[in-house]
Amino acid sequence: MPFSLYVLAVAVFAMGTSEFMLAGLVPDIAASFDVSIGSAGLLTSAFAIGMIVGAPLMAALARRWPARTTLRLFVLGFAIVHIAGAVTTSFTLLLFTRVIAALANAGFLAVALSTAATLVAPARKGRALAVLLSGTTIATIAGAPSGALIGTLLGYRATFWTIALLCLPAAIGIAKGIPADAGESTQDTPVPVTLQIEIAQIMKPRLMVVILLAALVNAATFATFTFLAPIVTGTAGLEELWVPVVLALFGAGSFVGVTVAGRFSDRRPGSVIAVCGPLLLLGWIALATQAGHTVALLFLVFTQGALAFALGSTLIARVLYESEGAPTMGGAYATAALNIGAAGGPAIAAATLSSQAGDLGPAWASSLLVAIALVIALPRLRVIAPRVGQAIR
Repeated sequence: MPFSLYVLAVAVFAMGTSEFMLAGLVPDIAASFDVSIGSAGLLTSAFAIGMIVGAPLMAALARRWPARTTLRLFVLGFAIVHIAGAVTTSFTLLLFTRVIAALANAGFLAVALSTAATLVAPARKGRALAVLLSGTTIATIAGAPSGALIGTLLGYRATFWTIALLCLPAAIGIAKGIPADAGESTQDTPVPVTLQIEIAQIMKPRLMVVILLAALVNAATFATFTFLAPIVTGTAGLEELWVPVVLALFGAGSFVGVTVAGRFSDRRPGSVIAVCGPLLLLGWIALATQAGHTVALLFLVFTQGALAFALGSTLIARVLYESEGAPTMGGAYATAALNIGAAGGPAIAAATLSSQAGDLGPAWASSLLVAIALVIALPRLRVIAPRVGQAIR
């Protein structure tokens, strides 16, 4: 894999850390600005909404800019708004910085996904995606827990400063490591692809299906991931110190899953979906019924992280394959699919907490979301996930 892919992964790590770190900073932020926990939680919602809106918007605005310049601008903009968040004394302004940070993150990820697809051979998009998303999985393993720890020891402002500093080597790496012609399609296109043509690609039935599947699987992942803490301390009865351990264990599993799946998602995407999908469903059901047993909980958190990211990254790779006719907007469609799930999954899971299932409601919600995805995917498997050389046109 080209070195430039790992440069992009560093930036994805910094941005992923910023996205996940708020889970451990909400109480401190609420106290600092004298607002309720619920109000402080709006920072997470603002970021998710900004990601969903920002992916297609930023990709469309920047589609004619050189990829290297665009990526560097998004990273530097991300750093600047974190500095603003670190020094502001206004909660409204802090909320605004989260929206702008999300727009920069969404724009970067949309362009990075499209760029990554041009840095490798056409049949290796899944491997390239695995490298890129490894930045996100490492953020769940180390970045988010470290950010929460820094916030606990030095205050949430120190975490914002840390994210800003992480962006600097990423910006330098992009300037030095990304080729000047990165992001330019390797396909012969005698007629320029207009924005209208790229947007029209979203209406392709197969593309719509894989976007829906990616959103469902990612919603299932974040539905339980977001509410692992009450499962750990409530259902399993463990001390609060176990929460970052469990989160890191989930992140370790996700890293393994996305890495292993990257070796198969190009050549055998149908096999990955057919194997990981049912196992993921059974795993969420097992977690919902066995989370009270510590050993089972720890084992299932790791395996669910691996299966969820193996399946999710494969589906995102399928989005990139199916949106080849949208060379600059394809990454935006993949980013939107990821973040519709990231925003919708926790919202669905939150509604289950007041049900009879209690703390385990999110795991049951994840089970249902994956079941719906399988009902849609399995009958259409040969169409939405053909092997290389067997694509159905």
